[in-house]
Parts: sequence; structure tokens; C-alpha cells
Amino acid sequence: MPYDESYKNDPDFAFEPIPGLPEALPPGERVLWQGRPQTLALARASMGLSWIAGYFVFLAGLRVAASSATMGWLGALPLAIPFLVLGVICCAIVLLIARVQARATLYTITTDRVAMRIGAALTLTLNLPFKRIASADMTDAPGGTGTIVFKTLGDTRLGYMVLWPHVRPWHMRHVQPAMRCIPDAASVADILGQAAETRISQPEIARRAPQAMAAE
Repeated sequence: MPYDESYKNDPDFAFEPIPGLPEALPPGERVLWQGRPQTLALARASMGLSWIAGYFVFLAGLRVAASSATMGWLGALPLAIPFLVLGVICCAIVLLIARVQARATLYTITTDRVAMRIGAALTLTLNLPFKRIASADMTDAPGGTGTIVFKTLGDTRLGYMVLWPHVRPWHMRHVQPAMRCIPDAASVADILGQAAETRISQPEIARRAPQAMAAE
């Protein structure tokens, strides 16, 4: 999957030398992939959109059922309207928050690291060099998207609320940053795996090269 050049024209990233990154890349480092969460999938996976919609539908049904004995089903149906309207408003608010979060986010994979430009109100960029990543796991997310979760090495301290919703849910003691609800996650995981393997093996190759030249 090639680097998407369209982010260069996005006004949200106009102040950055490279969209999604706070500074220019060092010589030899290249951007391999960039993407952002899918809005509807993010709202469902991290903000409980489906549960909120189901809750108000349940309340509406409960109100109709409770009144149907005295008013009849047809007479009780209008009583569900206030609950359904309130549910639509709440779901619209959640979708708006998810849209703002997705719009402000840009995930980047380079030849050396993963960078996560996140935050709608307070913007920050989380840099995860491949050497600081213990493992990366992919899980399915709503709408055919996927989430890639990172386990970090050492004493890396990350704030759950600072990174939310770009974290593995409910893992607050050992926070695991995540690229949430990205389209074509399997292809992204392949790019990530190949880049990490290449980068981590480079020191070994560099160390062996002088030995091979000496042997010759």
C-alpha cells in the first residue's frame, strides 16, 4: 500500500513538515503508509454507539409495552417518539466526536517506527521505534476494519486518558497504544511486519559485514 500523498493538502496538517509528523525525517527514513480511523467504526468500537442506540430503542419499546394494555399498541406507539428522538440526538453527538477524533488523527508507519498523531483538543505525536515495540497484534473492528495493538518494551509510561481512544480498551495499568479501526488492516499489518523485521535485522547485518570483509 503506497504512501497517500493526499494528506499533504489537508489543512489540518499544513503546519507540519510532513503530514502527521512533528519534524522532518532523518536521512534514510521513509514513510511507508499513512491512514486514519474510519469514523463509524471508531464510534462503535470505542464510544459505544451501538449500545447507545440499542439502549434508547429498548426504552422506547419498554414505554410502548407498558402503555399498550390501556391504550392499545397503535395508541401507545407515539409514546416511543421522544425516546427515539433523544436517541438520535445522542448518537449524532457520538458520531460528531468520532468524526473530530478521526479527522485529527494520522497514523504513520516509516522504515524505522510507528508514529501516531492524535488529539482533537490537545494534539500530540506518539513515536514508537520498532526497537521499543515488543509485539503488535491485529484484532477485528466493526465495519470490516481492524485495530493494531502495540505492546511496548521497558518502563515506557503512557497515559490511558491522554491516548484514548487510540488504546486497547480497559488496559489501564499497562497501556497499549493502538491504531484503531483502520481500513484494510491486514495489508497495513504486513507493511508493519516487513518494515520492523527489516529494521531490527539491520544492526546484525551491519555487524556481520566487516567480519565477512576481514575473512576475504
